[in-house]
Amino acid sequence: MSSRGGKISLFEGVDRIAVLLYVVLVAIGFVNILSASYNDDAEIFSFSQQYIKQLMWISVAFSVALIILLLDSRYYHMYAYYAYVFGLLFLAGTLIPGVSDVVKGAKAWYEFGPIRIQPVEFAKIATALAVARLMSNYTFTIKNFGHLVHVGLIILLPFIIIIMQNDTGSGVVLSSFILVLYREGLNKWICIPIIIVAVLFVCSFLFTPLFLLAILLLVFTLSDAMMIGRWKMHIVFAASICFLALLLNVLSTLFWGGALSGYASLVIATAMGVVVAALYAWKRNITAVFLSLALFVFSALFVPTADKIFESVLKDYQRERIISFLGITNDPRGIDYNVNQAKIAIGSGGLVGKGFMEGTQIRYGYVPEKHTDFIFCAVGEEWGFIGTMTVLALLCALILRLMRMGERQEEPFSRIYSYCVASILLFHVFVNVGVTVGLFPVMGIPLPFLSYGGSSLVAFTIMVFIAIRLDSTQQSGITAL
Repeated sequence: MSSRGGKISLFEGVDRIAVLLYVVLVAIGFVNILSASYNDDAEIFSFSQQYIKQLMWISVAFSVALIILLLDSRYYHMYAYYAYVFGLLFLAGTLIPGVSDVVKGAKAWYEFGPIRIQPVEFAKIATALAVARLMSNYTFTIKNFGHLVHVGLIILLPFIIIIMQNDTGSGVVLSSFILVLYREGLNKWICIPIIIVAVLFVCSFLFTPLFLLAILLLVFTLSDAMMIGRWKMHIVFAASICFLALLLNVLSTLFWGGALSGYASLVIATAMGVVVAALYAWKRNITAVFLSLALFVFSALFVPTADKIFESVLKDYQRERIISFLGITNDPRGIDYNVNQAKIAIGSGGLVGKGFMEGTQIRYGYVPEKHTDFIFCAVGEEWGFIGTMTVLALLCALILRLMRMGERQEEPFSRIYSYCVASILLFHVFVNVGVTVGLFPVMGIPLPFLSYGGSSLVAFTIMVFIAIRLDSTQQSGITAL
């Protein structure tokens, strides 16, 4: 799209495939919301019907998309920081007593008569713009620790406000920006601790600290051996720590009445081993060993604190969802009800589904939130395996299209923003579908373009069409393939 001779060509350079994918997904979403929310007792065109409300929001979203295509693409770079500040203030306003509306325990909504607006959806756009603006600065380098801290603060500020709103699921979405940082060259050694923390947090509920420490010792010893070789030396090192831990435990039993537990003995032996390894690495100037030791110490210190984080940071219902997800407890009529009914609905759809408005689990209210967070159940029950795979294929195609847009950009701002949008969409799809089929604990995250809700639909529309608009500037005069 360009401005030639003072005239604006609306669709010049616009990626028509991306627009088509968007329209098809919105249409599929409307059809499934209609099926999931239709009420025989109300008039077909009554505003009490949720599909009528969604139709109104679709018209708003389409209007917003056209406006975005008409605006000068330079505005998004120029006003990125202003949008971020406004997004933070809009988000923080929900914390003022008497201003926001509490929905499902989360103080994260503004209510204007019959209309509710969830500011977190728009805060994601503002954060994406700010991250793209900062990282596209010609002085920015991904290898500079101070610059990474600035990016982290931009992501952390809205995350803190969202957590204060008691809307953890929406806050977790911001972790998707790690994919953008990795695309821009973030060192893998910074990504690995994040993965380790997530794995250890889950494993801390399933295994004892002694077992986890022993596994960590084995994993890091083997990884060191693979990086720098010398397998015999590493085997001897691990065996020596195990022998020393056993010796300390025996001596404690014989002379101190068992003052040292097996875990304490292994901790002491491991600490001594780490000191020896650090001295060896320092003498031989082996940087890889230092990095491995730092990761190991970080991981080992995190293990005993995971329980405290679990008890003091997470809410009761969040703890119940995690424990249920891990199979530690089983409550089919309580915390497990939503997921169990979702699985039944999707499984009953078979290959081709039961047909439009023929889903018994959906129509008769067995699946809670059937038109919002669990809309994927409506797709599975009424359109079957073929329908779910089609929806997932369309969503993946749009995400890949956004990534393709990013890769063909000459300006870093457009590239980074496109990847921000792709990452957010990928996270939403991955988690929403994962929750529905029981792969993740239940989190209130909508399925893009399909779930009922004006805030999410309009926000996702703005997000995607800004990327399309930025791409159209690059592609003006070139037909998007």
